[in-house]
Amino acid sequence: MSRSTRLLDLIQLLRTYRRPVSGSALAQRMGISIRTLYRDIATLQAQGADIQGAPGFGYVLKPGFLMPPMMLSEEEIEALVLGARWVAARTDDELKDAARNALAKIAAVLPADMRHELETNSLLVYNTRDLRLGTTDFPAIREAIRYGMKIDIDYADVNGQPTTRRIWPFALAYFEETRVVAAWCELRNDFRHFRTDRFTTMTVTDIRIPRRRDRLLAEWRRVHHVTQDM
Repeated sequence: MSRSTRLLDLIQLLRTYRRPVSGSALAQRMGISIRTLYRDIATLQAQGADIQGAPGFGYVLKPGFLMPPMMLSEEEIEALVLGARWVAARTDDELKDAARNALAKIAAVLPADMRHELETNSLLVYNTRDLRLGTTDFPAIREAIRYGMKIDIDYADVNGQPTTRRIWPFALAYFEETRVVAAWCELRNDFRHFRTDRFTTMTVTDIRIPRRRDRLLAEWRRVHHVTQDM
């Protein structure tokens, strides 16, 4: 266990006590020596944790303290690295650069031992299937979703028949082999899903969507029984 992870675990343990708890009890629960515990408590206090007490009297964490946002567990670091590597391997150049930059910024503010865990992480991502993305401008789609703009598309359906649609995009789904825009379709007056590899043309209009994106997304989840964590 890294020291940063141990400090996070110690904070979580202290939160379970409403009354002062002895250093020996904390050390036993943590599986560390009493000397190490005293050093860890001093470190947390220096970082702003309102831990009151002293050796021989017990310790209590006053309510309201939040750990600094970069105090991550080893599993959280693995999740971030794996996600960023997937983005770097499976998305457009703009998101690839964003993923790499985000990891670099996180690494810059991590403690040394956690930064080492991030930089030497051994979870890898490989491409095993060919993506069918067409020539779609994905940054433009994401910007249209972000700012709530309508999009005009020429689209080929599953049978290859061409159709022209004006849509209100509110989500972009990343599947293993393709990307799908979830949108309200003005032609069908209903929610529809459009594979980006079937776009023949796409134009982001200067017309704002008349409904908020979060409400469209919530209604779509309800209609299609999509859980919140998907």
